[in-house]
Amino acid sequence: MDIKATSTEADQTFTDLLQTLSSIEDLKINTIPFDGSWTPGQLAQHIILSAGGFVQLLNGPVKDTERDSEANIPNLKTTFLNFTIKMKSPDFIVPEEKDYDKRQLVGTLQDIKVGLVKAIETLDTTKTCTAFELPVLGYLTRAEAIIFTIVHTQRHAHQLKNIRQHLTEDNV
Repeated sequence: MDIKATSTEADQTFTDLLQTLSSIEDLKINTIPFDGSWTPGQLAQHIILSAGGFVQLLNGPVKDTERDSEANIPNLKTTFLNFTIKMKSPDFIVPEEKDYDKRQLVGTLQDIKVGLVKAIETLDTTKTCTAFELPVLGYLTRAEAIIFTIVHTQRHAHQLKNIRQHLTEDNV
């Protein structure tokens, strides 16, 4: 894994997400933009639940890896960056239906960004994380967990831009 390039990509991904979230009017952060969509606040909370969990996973227990530590990366990128497919979120990272505070969401996402970049730059990415087994993929290496977090966040940053456009165009 190219640590410098991955660190830069993580930083840029979260910066992009944070800029998009920050550009949404405070009054619209809890507005459903169209049928079947989360509010901007719910989408941000979903990323907090997922990415925050992955930062904990990266810093949790690990073991030596007995396979290519980057084996799942091409599949993760292909799957999560295919914006034409709709995915269903596991229940444990589905955001609660409630009013969210934009400043609090932004602050938490900034903390997650810092934690992710620190993990990329300081941890051995070849180790396998053992605290959580993903459905289908099983135990991920740190390298795979990092890429999962980045591409999952990129996917939702793309969705957030679409949500923002709907909220702006429709004057919801």
